[in-house]
Amino acid sequence: MRVRTRSSAIIGTICLVASFALTTASADEPAAPRQTAHITLKNVATAKNPTAGAAGPGGKLWIAERAGTVRVLGDQGLGRPVLDISAETTVDGERGLLGIAFDRRFAHFYISYTNLEGTSTVDEFAVRKGKIQRHTRRTVLTQTQPYANHNGGDIKIGPDGYLYVALGDGGSGGDPHGNGQNLGTLLGKLLRIDPRGGTPYAIPADNPFVNTPGAKGEIWSYGLRNPWRFSFDAGTGDLLIGDVGQNDWEEIDWAPASSKGGENYGWGQMEGTHPFRGGTEPANHVPPVHEYDRTNFGCSVTGGYVYRGRAIPALKGQYVFSDYCDGTIRSLRLKNGKVTAVNDLGVNGGEVISFAQGASGELYVFAIGGSVFRIDPA
Repeated sequence: MRVRTRSSAIIGTICLVASFALTTASADEPAAPRQTAHITLKNVATAKNPTAGAAGPGGKLWIAERAGTVRVLGDQGLGRPVLDISAETTVDGERGLLGIAFDRRFAHFYISYTNLEGTSTVDEFAVRKGKIQRHTRRTVLTQTQPYANHNGGDIKIGPDGYLYVALGDGGSGGDPHGNGQNLGTLLGKLLRIDPRGGTPYAIPADNPFVNTPGAKGEIWSYGLRNPWRFSFDAGTGDLLIGDVGQNDWEEIDWAPASSKGGENYGWGQMEGTHPFRGGTEPANHVPPVHEYDRTNFGCSVTGGYVYRGRAIPALKGQYVFSDYCDGTIRSLRLKNGKVTAVNDLGVNGGEVISFAQGASGELYVFAIGGSVFRIDPA
C-alpha cells in the first residue's frame, strides 16, 4: 500500500475542496453531523495485473488477471488458475481479460475479453459444483473494435437477472466516429441482454430502443466514452457508472433502480457537464452526479461499489471509488440521486484499476501492479 505523504494529503484536501464545489447538493442545506469512516487497506493477495473480481460459489472471490487467467481467493491467497484463455487474448493497448460475472445461481460464468484481433467478446461457461465446465463454452456477444483503447469490458448481472455489458466508444480520441450518440452501434453504450433467452442471446422486450427504427435493441443507455467500471447498489438496485473522461473531466453517472433505461450521458457532445470541443448539450442529457477535473493528478476514474458490508458501519450506503493515477480511495454520499458529500477516506491504493464486492458485501481494491487489498476498519 502506498504511504500517504504530507504533500499527498494536502493535494487530496485541495481535490476534495474542488470536488465539493462540483457536487449538485445545495450549499444552503445544513450539513447533518456524520460519523467519519476510518478504513485501512489490508493486502490479502498478489495477482498478475488484476482487472476484475466477482463473488463466486461458496462465497469465494474470483479474480480475473489481464493476461487471461482467473484465480480464486482463499485463506492462503490466490490458488492456481481455474481458467486460462491467455492464448486467446493480448495485453496490447487496453486489451485483455477485462470482466467476469456469475449469474445469480452460480450456474453460469461469463467472461469479457478482447480476442487476438481486438474484438470485444463475451463468453459463457456452465458451472457445476463450483467448477467451470470448459466444454460448455459458447460465445454470447462480439463487437469489433476500431482501435486498441476504450474497450470498456465490464460485465454485471443486474438485479433483474439480465447481463449488462459496458462498451467504450471504439477508441482513438474525441470519438472520431461519433459512436457515443449513434444508436445504430453498440459502441459507447451500456447493453442489456438475456444470455439464456435465445441463441446466442435474446433482447429483453422492455429495452428502451427495441422499437426505435435504426437503433440497436441491446442498448440500455448511451453517450458513454469509456465506462471502465460500473456496478449496481446491492441495497437499492441503483446503477452507478465510472466513465473515463477525455482530457479534462472524470465523471460518475447514476440511474435509479426504477429507471426504464434510455439515459443519454452526453459523450461525445459533452465531457461531464461541459461541452466537448464546442459540442451542443443534447436535450435529453443526463448529467453526472459527480465530476472532477485533472488538476490534482487524477486521470482516469475507477468506478467502485456502494458499500453494503458490515465491518465498517460508518461507510454503509456510500459509493466508494478511486482514480488510476491519483489512487486515493474516496466515497460519495448520495440522497435521491444527489451527492451530499465527497469524502477522502485517507488511504491510497496505488494505481487502482478496479474494485470487487465480496459475497458479504465487503469491498476489495485492485492495483494494476498486483496488489489485492480488502477495505477493513482502521
